[in-house]
Amino acid sequence: MRKCDWIDLTEHKESDPFPLTEAEHDAIRHAVPSINITRVADSESKYTLTPGSTIGALEIGDLSIHIEPKLGIQRVLWLACYALGAFNLRDEQFSFKSDQPELIAVLAEALGEAAGKAFARGLLHGYRVEEEALHTVRGRIMVAEQIRRRFDMPLPVEVRYDEWTEDILPNRLIKAAARLLGRMRLSEEARHGLRHINATLANVTPVRYPPHDVPEVKFDRLNAHYEEVVTLARLVLAHQSFEPSRDGKVRARGFLVDMNKVFQQFVTRALREEMRVSEHALRSDNKSVGALDKGGKVKLKPDLSLWEKGKCTFVGDAKYKRTDRDDPDHVADPKIPNADLYQALAYAIALDLPGALLIYAQGEADPSPYYVCHAHKQLEVTAIDLAGSIKDIRASIGELARKVHAVKAMAQSA
Repeated sequence: MRKCDWIDLTEHKESDPFPLTEAEHDAIRHAVPSINITRVADSESKYTLTPGSTIGALEIGDLSIHIEPKLGIQRVLWLACYALGAFNLRDEQFSFKSDQPELIAVLAEALGEAAGKAFARGLLHGYRVEEEALHTVRGRIMVAEQIRRRFDMPLPVEVRYDEWTEDILPNRLIKAAARLLGRMRLSEEARHGLRHINATLANVTPVRYPPHDVPEVKFDRLNAHYEEVVTLARLVLAHQSFEPSRDGKVRARGFLVDMNKVFQQFVTRALREEMRVSEHALRSDNKSVGALDKGGKVKLKPDLSLWEKGKCTFVGDAKYKRTDRDDPDHVADPKIPNADLYQALAYAIALDLPGALLIYAQGEADPSPYYVCHAHKQLEVTAIDLAGSIKDIRASIGELARKVHAVKAMAQSA
């Protein structure tokens, strides 16, 4: 029998024992592979759960799982939206305030508040191209389509025209996000703003956007009041999760954010802006940039690589973890995991560079680089404290850019 229907977890922290059915156990493992599920000794149905770096909310049948971040929820939303390319690195954060303890509830409340402010200035309208068959001429007649579809029939007429309507992309994104959050288990207070969105956008077409293909919206003075709510809507849609079970009885749905990816995207975008380089120059597409072996079997995919005139001049990796965490597999220093240094060394060797850079999300940067014997490689380490102020984060990005230039200079002088 079900003894609990709600499990609260914290990023990288082992939970108390919870009863899980076999279907729930399998669904959690499939939907969030980064959660470590361990059976409790002398128990057939109780497990402890230790999340990795994936945070958010997950619903599996009647069971709700909430994974809270170690960072403040507002900061997580700010980082995730910045990583989406929503705004420039600046001091302003989202204006919403909430005492809700769960990320998904905060997100629903934030979307509702942002929509309320945007709609108060007037529902956004725009022109949308329509093509249809009418009994009156409107816009332009599509002659080729008229001949192909109607032959010698004069009516209806195939036409193309511009429709001034509220059924446009920004409103569709907001409605899609509200509908998605509305399927989650939320308090009546958190649902209030979502109901207002659905009522206001009743004439807007409901559209389902896949998380890997959420459209961007260009902002100008005419639609600037929509920027916050559209940004939050795109965030919801980009991190939606839906996993059907194999037997069709238990399904997982939710809002899940992989903080490893968010940190990598954040660092990449912030560096591009700070260094004023293009996506083509500073790459972060997780594609192979080379191989460690002559046969090309061991492909290497660094988080960051800087290219000039077809040659790689810098390589680095972003790590969403502390440099001073308690890990038995650390070097004597005990700050940097051996595996991270091995990975950076492999990149430097494969790309024939004199060094590489490791970028961590928290902790103190080691001022002394690691010189690798015989390989003649220098491995640098730096850290960005995401829990600090936006001003501090911006200063850390500036220091990171200087580190990148220093590592790059070694390659150019080699």
